[in-house]
Amino acid sequence: QVQLVESGGGLVQPGGSLRLSCLASGFTFRRYTMTWYRQAPGKERELVADISGPSGNTDYADFVKGRFTISRDNDKNTAYLQMNNLKPEDTAVYYCNANWLSNDYWGQGTQVTVSS
Repeated sequence: QVQLVESGGGLVQPGGSLRLSCLASGFTFRRYTMTWYRQAPGKERELVADISGPSGNTDYADFVKGRFTISRDNDKNTAYLQMNNLKPEDTAVYYCNANWLSNDYWGQGTQVTVSS
């Protein structure tokens, strides 16, 4: 059974940090590109960052460059999103996605709220 389970969300003050985790099971994790998306209330889901499976190449949305870092540990079947210098506009539900060929899997999401 395929599962993606996100964790690490919560309430943080502006300028703070959080690290999200996405634990995968039920598929060959190292083959898959892992992507973090987010969706704020009333807005469309948007890509935040991704990391490829074999090479570990990364890509980021402009609005998180220099603040967020995506990484993965293939031995632990886990992808991470380190988020620093958080801003109120980063408030959203963050989703983990795994994609390889025609296979596409989603987690249930974790809420991140940035507020003083």
